[in-house]
Amino acid sequence: MTDQPPPSPVKNRSFKLLAAGIAGVAVIAAAVYGIGPLTGNAGGPPECKPAVALAKKIAPLATGEVAAVNVAKSPFKVPDLAFQNRDGKPVTLADFHGRTILLNLWATWCVPCRREAPTLDKLEADLGSPDFQVVAINIDTGNPQRAQDFFKKIGVKNLTYYADPSAEVFQKLKEAGRAIGMPTTMLVDPKGCEIGTVAGAADWASSDALKLIKAALGKG
Repeated sequence: MTDQPPPSPVKNRSFKLLAAGIAGVAVIAAAVYGIGPLTGNAGGPPECKPAVALAKKIAPLATGEVAAVNVAKSPFKVPDLAFQNRDGKPVTLADFHGRTILLNLWATWCVPCRREAPTLDKLEADLGSPDFQVVAINIDTGNPQRAQDFFKKIGVKNLTYYADPSAEVFQKLKEAGRAIGMPTTMLVDPKGCEIGTVAGAADWASSDALKLIKAALGKG
């Protein structure tokens, strides 16, 4: 058997640099796309720790029609998103502080969003109150009237119409690792902290959804 020469120090150094570079790319990807445990500053905002405790408590109810709910594992403060109401007047997420909200981003070109909309309307009809509101934000960047016409067509009567023609609300949640496609839905506590997030559609009119939301409101 022929002895192999020892590896070159230069090659060893190059390999270590390459490995370090790959690890760095993985960390960046985790931060941008929400892969892995990266969520920002270590420990997260202290005011959001109760939301994580609540998420852990209601986790067993994330089943059936709402099995896709990914409950918060670490404190995360949702960015103060800016959008507008039906009249074009500015609204921010901070305007809803003090109540639990189900934040939903949707668009008319998104087929699952169109199927999900009536269930969100029903959830608002069943549980809407000073303590809870479904905040559905349309992010169509084309004709905003199309979204309002869609609401009328399917008979939405309980949801308040909100829109962001710039789609910046989606971009901000994507940068935070909380949105990868449409629809995106977040359950947010009265302090603006994440309780849970759903990538994709869910049946929010189902008994499973009602149990989950009621538990989040302390009514379960």
